[in-house]
Amino acid sequence: MNRLEETKAFFNSSQTKEYHGHRKKVHSVAWNCRGDKLASGSVDQTARIWGIGGPVVSKDLELKGHTNSVDQLCWDPTHPERLGTASADKTVRIWDGRTGECSQVIPTSGENINISWSPDGHHLAVGNKEDVLSIIDTRMYKIIKTTKFLFEVNEISWNNTGDLFFITTGLGQIEVMSYPSLEKVKTLHAHTANCYCIEFDPAGKYFAAGSADALVSLWDLKEMVCVRTFGRLDWPVRTLSFSYDSQFIASASEDLVIDISHVETGEAVHQISCRAAMNTVAWHPSQLLLAFAGDEKDKHGKDEGSIKIFGFPPSASSSSSSSSSASSSSSTSASPSLRSSSSSSSSSHR
Repeated sequence: MNRLEETKAFFNSSQTKEYHGHRKKVHSVAWNCRGDKLASGSVDQTARIWGIGGPVVSKDLELKGHTNSVDQLCWDPTHPERLGTASADKTVRIWDGRTGECSQVIPTSGENINISWSPDGHHLAVGNKEDVLSIIDTRMYKIIKTTKFLFEVNEISWNNTGDLFFITTGLGQIEVMSYPSLEKVKTLHAHTANCYCIEFDPAGKYFAAGSADALVSLWDLKEMVCVRTFGRLDWPVRTLSFSYDSQFIASASEDLVIDISHVETGEAVHQISCRAAMNTVAWHPSQLLLAFAGDEKDKHGKDEGSIKIFGFPPSASSSSSSSSSASSSSSTSASPSLRSSSSSSSSSHR
């Protein structure tokens, strides 16, 4: 059995664990660079930090301060305890992941829907509903550049080396800009409909974009050409994530599945069943664990506010704390590429 077949077998027997804490639906999840904490942002105006370094979930921290929906969040890629959140309350907040305290509040000009941290940790990019991009210097916590675009700005991201900046647009295009000048390098005509999300693989070889045309396009970063598309979803692709080893890509939409495909071949690997549209997916930085959250409702029709993590071996136990609970639902014998879950481990649109 080759590695791909082993991974398929692993996924086929994996468990999904569910964690409750938010009072309304979750829009964004993200792992810190060390992989021992998962952050989530919600319509309930809070973010949460979950300690997930092993089979036992430590008590989660509730981050209070925003006065409107927390639509996207991201961790400093150089610091495992520094979290940034973007909110419709026209602020960006920086949080201490150890205490849950807000260390900085940066006012912005509009309702923020996207946020991305530069690879060197020195800058935050924030996009709002008015298609304004703000660059924040995280050493001074001040906005140093503001740009108004004439097209719909969706998701934003640096490449892995930080010298290029990418914007997905409502025209189905990907604008590639040099950084820090933000001068246009290239326009990629990526999709036939609104281009929502963008992700870069950890190896620095590919990036992927998801669109309202229900396709995921995979691009060679060096050549800036599309090498293949993934078309297993039927609804607009809302969210994407590459696995830590760059072998797998997860994509999700209003379909009641999350698709996992093999990057190099395009082969179908696994589908995770869902009960509602998904808003966010995020692979762990060093394990085959996938966090996700969406629009699930409880039996009373209220937002469930849960997050889920797929990829636990069947023997992994669940736990609960005073402010959160974890439950297992079946969905893998351990794969060679998955570290033991009992050991500590060392990205919204309109």
